[in-house]
Amino acid sequence: MNSSPPVWARRDGADWMLDLHVQPGAKCTAVLGEHGGRLKLKIAAPAVDNKANVHLLGWLATQLGVPKASVCLVRGETSRQKTVAVRGVEMPWLDIENSRIK
Repeated sequence: MNSSPPVWARRDGADWMLDLHVQPGAKCTAVLGEHGGRLKLKIAAPAVDNKANVHLLGWLATQLGVPKASVCLVRGETSRQKTVAVRGVEMPWLDIENSRIK
């Protein structure tokens, strides 16, 4: 079990900031691995009408076992490069990396 955070996760007060690279329009949502210092995810939602962002935040909340209100988009609303704040988890990378495609 890796207790030290990866390069894409950092503490900011009570929150964890997760730096993500998101690829919308995939058939399924999954973790692909690290990409340029960010965690790369493919998202099963189109990049129109904020659908990919809504799906991303809901998926993260489910993976981390926290309410949707504990996950919010901080930066990158219209970009593939996003920063998400997560509250209420100790080591979010452990739950997220369990979703990685092997």
